[in-house]
Amino acid sequence: MKYLKNIIFFFLVSFSYPNEVIVFESSNPFSLKDIIIDVEKLDTQKVMGILQIPESDDKNKFPLVIGVAGSVGWGEHHLEYLKMYREMGIATFQLQSFESRNETSTVGTQNTVTTPMIILDSYRALEKLSEHPKIDIDNVAITGWSLGGGVALFSGWKPVMDAINSKFKFSAHLSYYPPCFAEPEIVEFTDSPMHILIGELDEWVPAQACYDLVNLMKDNKINIDIDVYKNAHHSFDRKTELKVAENGYKFTDCRFKLRNDGAVLMNFLNIPMTNPFLQKIGFAMCTGRNPLFGGHKESRRKSFEFSKNFMKKNLID
Repeated sequence: MKYLKNIIFFFLVSFSYPNEVIVFESSNPFSLKDIIIDVEKLDTQKVMGILQIPESDDKNKFPLVIGVAGSVGWGEHHLEYLKMYREMGIATFQLQSFESRNETSTVGTQNTVTTPMIILDSYRALEKLSEHPKIDIDNVAITGWSLGGGVALFSGWKPVMDAINSKFKFSAHLSYYPPCFAEPEIVEFTDSPMHILIGELDEWVPAQACYDLVNLMKDNKINIDIDVYKNAHHSFDRKTELKVAENGYKFTDCRFKLRNDGAVLMNFLNIPMTNPFLQKIGFAMCTGRNPLFGGHKESRRKSFEFSKNFMKKNLID
């Protein structure tokens, strides 16, 4: 059944979009430790994505934005950003890490498709797209929302970059409401510009944790900044009203340590959460449930405006 589902998906994508479905090989690291310690020993995983080239084909190669969705997959507001980028003359790549693993949502578990899996996917996609004649591979940004925001942020962590050992890196990292509550012992990141956009009232991932992490990174000369939007919740850039994410986690009271080897430690006894069972225990000790999420008109406007200027500055100018 899962193979039929993938065939149908490939057909619909190919039929519905003037684009290309790109398939490449990645792996399934549960934790960042799996990447740092064992990346070459992991079993392979086929992953796909959707490449769209701007309609105005007036140049040989295009800059690119690789987009990473959140815990419930791709939404309308995500696609609005990608459309905006294409109208600016930037190609976009819609990473399909969930669909590639026959998953639709990780809300309430966060363990079937993990941030480390998608970080590795993003670099393997970058390597695959380096072969494309229309892509300027030295001019590629990564962006993501929520879970994808964590990917955009920690894909710039140097221990992970060094372990993956890709020939390519991202020219810019733009994260929307990412999980920032794992503080790295090694505060070494890419020299590419990084930025976080998050809502002041976010219950899913706390804004204060992002503010603290950004200050720590700035103290270590990392090129990063943050905008915290007043009165805004998680997913402030949606058009929808506020509602409850049934069974979703509230990480407001969670603070973890990210060890040098990539293990994230519980805030109780410093036990590493390197498998789904240990992660479930670690989350249970500090999380709540049923966070609010939804749009905030002014923050949405500011976010789209900032994103346009950020990509223009770092990929076009």
